[in-house]
Amino acid sequence: MSPFHVIGIINTTPDSFSDGGRYISADDAIETALDMIEQGADGIDVGGESTRPGAQPISPDMECERVLPVIAGIRRGHPAVPISIDTSKSVVAARAIEAGATIINDITAGVADPAMLPLAARLGASLILMHMQGTPRTMQAAPTYADVVTEVRDYLAARLAAAEAAGIPRTRVILDPGIGFGKTPAHNIALLQHLHTLVAVGAPVLVGVSRKSLIGHLLGGRDITERLEGGLALMGLAAQQGATYFRVHDVLPTRRFLTVWQKVTGD
Repeated sequence: MSPFHVIGIINTTPDSFSDGGRYISADDAIETALDMIEQGADGIDVGGESTRPGAQPISPDMECERVLPVIAGIRRGHPAVPISIDTSKSVVAARAIEAGATIINDITAGVADPAMLPLAARLGASLILMHMQGTPRTMQAAPTYADVVTEVRDYLAARLAAAEAAGIPRTRVILDPGIGFGKTPAHNIALLQHLHTLVAVGAPVLVGVSRKSLIGHLLGGRDITERLEGGLALMGLAAQQGATYFRVHDVLPTRRFLTVWQKVTGD
């Protein structure tokens, strides 16, 4: 059995950086998610609010309107597949879990909404805790760290402790260093090169590099449509460092890449 978990991304937003507007129709989003599962996705992450740099927040009602039919449709098609709701609002998370989600993916690590951790504990949901400096609207203005690797590790270790204190077992928590969220290319590279320090905290680590601007930067400005191979290279580095969860747009190439990686490395 593979130690790697591939999580397919479904953004039901008009303004996400990569696929904004592609899945405005719930039927299109559901069909794509079901295709991803057939291609080897171990789970699906559904988001209704863009978190790209400069993104503006939306209301909980609008977020729910976008994500709930999609989550319910995926759950009808696959009764057991893990579905995560990408939100920092506890009211959205609660309604998404009612609709069939089992994981909360919170880019603020439970900081933006103090009700998020108690909600996850009460409902038995798993939790993805991500590091972000600033907010999506401001995070890329001038990200600064004295030591990005240590600061991200310590922040996520503290958020893991907060989750445990709220009653969420460590076995239900995944940590995400937040590549591209309030970081320069140099910060992102340092985090990927030293990801083992975050793995050592003692919870599974998720990496999301799919189609991100870091790849475009490393490839001399390549467009989003030309970043697949670069993303796979970064995922290989992350796997080498101990990451086991990968949040991606391109499920089939990622699954093939990780299958070969596992067979030749023995991981």
